[in-house]
Formats: sequence, C-alpha cells, structure tokens
Amino acid sequence: MQFAHKLAFISDKISADAIDATEFIPLSQKYNVSGVPKVVINEKITFEGALPEESFIEEVMAADKL
Repeated sequence: MQFAHKLAFISDKISADAIDATEFIPLSQKYNVSGVPKVVINEKITFEGALPEESFIEEVMAADKL
C-alpha cells in the first residue's frame, strides 16, 4: 500500500485508501477480500498480494484504459 500512496501523492488523478479488512467487514465482503493486500482499481481491476512496482504501474495504466 505504500507504493499506492506514493502514486497518489505525486498524481492528482490517483487516490489511495487503506482499510483494515477485519474492522470493515462489509467492505471486505463487497470486494471479496481473501488475502492482503487487496488492491481495487476503479472498481474493475483487482489483485491480491504484493506486486513489484513495475507490475503495479502496469495494472494502474490498464485501469486507465478501461
């Protein structure tokens, strides 16, 4: 999540929020969280687990094209 927050800091087109899945059960259920970190981009692209920064950026760029 640190990298997502860094991207949000440098771009006004990106926002990042982090929640504790155990404290926000309805959100965890909505996004079908079964592992952490769980990343949701524009409600369309999701992935779980840590990605290398380059792969993370590729996912963000793919979401921008949808």
